[in-house]
Amino acid sequence: MADSDCCPECNRPTELVFDHSAGDTVCTECGLVLEAHSIDERSEWRTFSDDYSDNDPVRVGGPANPLLADGGLSTVISKPNGTSGEFLNGSLERWQGRGSNPDRALIQAFKTIAVMADRWASLRRVKDRANEIYKKVEDQNHLRGRNHDAILAACIYIACRQEDKPRTVKEICSVSNRATKKEIGRAKDFIVKQLELEMGQSVEMGTIHAGDFLKRFCSNLGMSNQAVKAAQEAVLKSEELDIRRSPISVAAAVIFMITQLSDDKKPLKDVSLVTGVTEGTLKYSYKDIYPHASRIIPGWYAREDELRSLVMP
Repeated sequence: MADSDCCPECNRPTELVFDHSAGDTVCTECGLVLEAHSIDERSEWRTFSDDYSDNDPVRVGGPANPLLADGGLSTVISKPNGTSGEFLNGSLERWQGRGSNPDRALIQAFKTIAVMADRWASLRRVKDRANEIYKKVEDQNHLRGRNHDAILAACIYIACRQEDKPRTVKEICSVSNRATKKEIGRAKDFIVKQLELEMGQSVEMGTIHAGDFLKRFCSNLGMSNQAVKAAQEAVLKSEELDIRRSPISVAAAVIFMITQLSDDKKPLKDVSLVTGVTEGTLKYSYKDIYPHASRIIPGWYAREDELRSLVMP
C-alpha cells in the first residue's frame, strides 16, 4: 500500500509503502525504514477457517459471561466440514455432546431471552439484566413445572422496568413464544417473590409514568409531530392531577383526546389496538380525564362541545 508523505532522509514528499508481512513503513526513494514492527489495527482481511466456503475472518470466541460456570469460554468442537478430518471431527463432536454441560440449559435460556428482546431492538443492558434475573431464580431450583416461556418473558418485563425502559405486558407477550398475558403476570409475581426471599428485602421495580409509553404509542399510530408534542405536554400536566388510572390507561386516553382535536382523527379501536388498553377501559379513562381537560390541553374550550359528546352515554 503506497501513501504520499515526507521522508526525513529525502527531505521531500515521497511515496511510502507499508510492508504487511514485516510491519515496516519504507520510503520508495531511499529505502529508509520510517517505522518498524507496527501493528495493523484494521479489521481482519484473511480467513483462518478450514472451511474455505466460510469467508468470516473472525478468529476469536465470544466475550466471557460471568453468569456461566466456565465464563462461556469452553472449547467447542465444530461440525464436520468435508475436509480430511471429517471422521475425527464428527467423533469428537459426538463425544462432546454426550458430556455433561451444567450450563447447557442456561445458555439456551440466554439465547431465547436475546431472541425475544431483539424483536423490538432492546438495549444490551436490558438483556443482561434479564439474564441475571433468570440466573438468580434458576439457582433456587424452583422452576420445575413452571411455564418456561412465561418465566423468560417475565424476566424481560422486570428487566425493562428496572432499567427504566418499561414495556407493557402485551408488548412482552407479543415477542414471547407461547405465553399469554395472564401467564406472564403470574410468572412475574413468582419471580419477584423468589427474589425477595433471596435478598430478604423488596424488589425495586422502578416507577412507571404515562410518558414512558407515549412516544412509542404515538409513533405506532402515525401521529404528527405537533400532535405528539401536544400529547407529551398533556401527559406531563396530568401527573399533577389525582387521576386514579394506570399510566398506560392515562397515556391511551390522552392520545385519544389529542387525536380528536387534530385534523387526523384516530378511531377508538385503533388507539385501543396500539396501546393494548381495552376499548371499555379507554372510555372510562377518558371520562376520568375529561373534567381536567381544560387544565392539561391549551385551547380546550374551542372544541369542548365536540369532545363532550365522546363521554356522553
